[in-house]
Amino acid sequence: MAKFEVYQSGKKNEFRFRLKADNGQTILSSEGYTTRASCVNGIESVKKNAKDPKKVTKTKTPNKMFRFAVTAANSQIIGVSQNYKSENGRDNGVDSVKRNAAKAEIKDIKK
Repeated sequence: MAKFEVYQSGKKNEFRFRLKADNGQTILSSEGYTTRASCVNGIESVKKNAKDPKKVTKTKTPNKMFRFAVTAANSQIIGVSQNYKSENGRDNGVDSVKRNAAKAEIKDIKK
């Protein structure tokens, strides 16, 4: 079952989340948040916005890799994908977030 993992990371001990698919692969990662509560709010925003095509931005990196980001109503990026070698791979990642985010449970993990 897909899940959001909440963990603390970095020199600032920020809270971050990642959405993992059923197979354990990370399909979306967040920026750092100062509190766990704001991190969970970010997760709720992904759950709400991931199904809206206007909230998913697909891009190509300078080294010809493909990725996507999910944005909130205020156009702030909530989460970004890994790099994909193909557009098809990226589009499958987008579909996976759409399918999995809404029903994914939230788990706190220690890093």
